[in-house]
Amino acid sequence: MSTLVLIPARMASTRLPGKPLADIAGKPMIVHVAARAAESGLGRVVVATDTEAVADAVRSNGFEAVMTRADHESGSDRIFEALEKLDPRGEVEVVVNVQGDLPTIDPETIRAALRPLDDAAVDIATLGVEITREDEKKNPNVVKIVGSPLSQVRLRALYFTRATAPWGDGPLYHHIGLYAYRRAALERFVSLRPSPLEKRERLEQLRALEAGMRIDAEIVAAVPLGVDTPEDLERAWTLLDKA
Repeated sequence: MSTLVLIPARMASTRLPGKPLADIAGKPMIVHVAARAAESGLGRVVVATDTEAVADAVRSNGFEAVMTRADHESGSDRIFEALEKLDPRGEVEVVVNVQGDLPTIDPETIRAALRPLDDAAVDIATLGVEITREDEKKNPNVVKIVGSPLSQVRLRALYFTRATAPWGDGPLYHHIGLYAYRRAALERFVSLRPSPLEKRERLEQLRALEAGMRIDAEIVAAVPLGVDTPEDLERAWTLLDKA
């Protein structure tokens, strides 16, 4: 499948202003993410941004950037605009959306997101990790996948929630918000209005499930470090400075 890896990046972060350009071991965070995405070997990697300074930083470090509008409500909307600009002929079959705040992500984790699309019935693929810490099971900031097991490493997602679910004995899974969309699925998704459960849980992926789209999740070994706070930034610096 012809694959395009897109990394949405915007400067408007309340907890960590200017996040994409935050310095980590001598390079902007967004450049580290682009490098990890390129190392995945999935295909062309482009940063989609609304800020010239981000585009300049990406290009000066040897990666590609595309400018998008500043009024997008979500990363999905941003990457769809980028897709149409970069591939107006519709040759790209799959779009991988890698969050721009994952500077230490393992390239193999990015590759894993593509595997559920081997099944032609799957519209959107994503990732999950089994939760091992008790405090995370009740933490509403740790989004859980409620899914039907297809194998030891794959779930068919039935729901996503901030609650502790499903009830009863058995594993719980932390959702990692990295997605691989079939092109038609992304186009349909961004055309849909926000759904009732999406607005209630504040989880965009529920819009797809409520519309009858199929999401499968590949289970990977670890949650990548997401940088949202100065403390996260310090952890990322420590990890990458040792690399």
